[in-house]
Amino acid sequence: MKKKIVLPTDFSENAHNAIKYAIELYKGEPCEFFIVHSYYLPGFNRSNLLSLEPTEKRLNEVKARAERNMEILKKQVCFYDGVNNDDFHFLNEFGAFNEVLKEIVEKEDIKLIIMGTRGETDDKNTILGSNAINAMEKVRNCPVFAIPANVVYKAPSEIVFPTSFKTHYKENELATLIEISRLTKAPIRVLYVQTISKFSKEQEENKQLLRQILGTLSFTFHELSNINVHEGVRCFAQSRESGMIAFINKKHIFFGSIFSDSMLRDLDLNANVPTLALHDLRH
Repeated sequence: MKKKIVLPTDFSENAHNAIKYAIELYKGEPCEFFIVHSYYLPGFNRSNLLSLEPTEKRLNEVKARAERNMEILKKQVCFYDGVNNDDFHFLNEFGAFNEVLKEIVEKEDIKLIIMGTRGETDDKNTILGSNAINAMEKVRNCPVFAIPANVVYKAPSEIVFPTSFKTHYKENELATLIEISRLTKAPIRVLYVQTISKFSKEQEENKQLLRQILGTLSFTFHELSNINVHEGVRCFAQSRESGMIAFINKKHIFFGSIFSDSMLRDLDLNANVPTLALHDLRH
């Protein structure tokens, strides 16, 4: 069965780069790619007769422009080496970005979203970009892999997996991490930034469970102390030129802890590390 992957696009260079990254990463694997553009008109309301005509006209203009841009993108993608046109779907969908994503993920049984970290404006002061962060936070039933603007595909030398060992790991939650590790032959570096001197019984059990799930993969455990979590993860990944970070994003928790705004800014502007957000499926 082909793995179904969504590649959101706003037709920016960053989005195009993420599409190329995804194709290279899964080269040789049976995949079905859904390249999706969402367009939306704030204030559009078909029931408002006073604004219907000009709004409808504007909506048609936006739709026509999206269709033209998608045709251009379609021709570009078809020229990539090894691309089979039958493996691609090009969709222009009306609606808010997150709602369009959630609908397609549910309808098509999507297993992964790969997208750029910045959008059309390419604002270097933007951390991961609102769309990337919103997708990581709100599309709860599908992993999201965010690719920085200037990262050209190269198999990561290793994948950093920061964890507190307070999560009861499940194999299906870690499936994408395991898959990418196998595809790229990248070892997984499980990183614990020490905040307490001794593990609880629960943490010890979860560490053993993680060891079992990672199984025959190449992986090692690492600990840092005397440093805060944000800085520890950043320094570890950056100093080792790790190439990728993966984490389990517990709802309403992770971005307020390990991946705070300052942490994301460090990763994006300094390390340029592709970031995979997995999800705690119990939430």
